[in-house]
Amino acid sequence: MRTLLLDRTLWDICLDASGNIAVAAEPYAIAQDVASAARLFRGELWYDTTKGVPYFQQILGRAPPLGVLKAELTKAAKTVPLVDTVKVFISSGDSREIVGQIQITDTGGTTTVLDGNLASPVPA
Repeated sequence: MRTLLLDRTLWDICLDASGNIAVAAEPYAIAQDVASAARLFRGELWYDTTKGVPYFQQILGRAPPLGVLKAELTKAAKTVPLVDTVKVFISSGDSREIVGQIQITDTGGTTTVLDGNLASPVPA
């Protein structure tokens, strides 16, 4: 699996050394796509408004049980091709951030960890 490589600071496409649009390969591509899925607000994807995490509908400003938040992040991560298992750990959600960790194991058995601010537009 390959995906467009996103700049870690701006979370936008970037160029490779030859000036072409950069592409990421596995396992980084899978982790980046999971990070994007976790940051996607439901209704934001114009061609499929059912995808994404219901941040406005169920999470932000509502203090849902951690189980609900973990389930939604797991569901989002599992929409990414080649993701086999997902474990979500939330360490803080009491400020304006959701801080924690998403552990992804792909179908090839490689485990990748995303940690930090899980709902931020910039990857952890």
